[in-house]
Amino acid sequence: MSMNTQNVTLPLPEPLRFQQMAQATRQTPYRPAVAGRGGGRVARSRSSQAAVARLQELLERQAEDRLRQEEQNELKQLMQDADLLMLRKAHAVTLLRWRGHAMPPAEKL
Repeated sequence: MSMNTQNVTLPLPEPLRFQQMAQATRQTPYRPAVAGRGGGRVARSRSSQAAVARLQELLERQAEDRLRQEEQNELKQLMQDADLLMLRKAHAVTLLRWRGHAMPPAEKL
C-alpha cells in the first residue's frame, strides 16, 4: 500500500505563527506583559526619535568633515548610548529565550 503525500503552505497571521512555532518547539510564546523582570520591556525599548535624528545629522556632518569639537563629543556619547542600548536589548532577548520564550524577529522588537 503506497501513500501519496502533499505539502501545503498556508500564510498565518504573525501572532498565530509565533504561537504555532512555540508549541512546535515546546516553548512558551513571548508575551511582553508576562516576560518577567522587565526583559520584554528592555527588548522592545528604542532610542528616542530626537536622539536618532541627531545621531544621523552628526554622522552626515562627520562624513562631510564639518564637526566642531563639542559635536564630536556629542556624537561619541550618542554612539556609546546606541551601543549600550543594543547590548542591553541583545542581553534581554537572550535571557528571554533562555527562559523559554519564543521571540519574534529582531525587526519586530
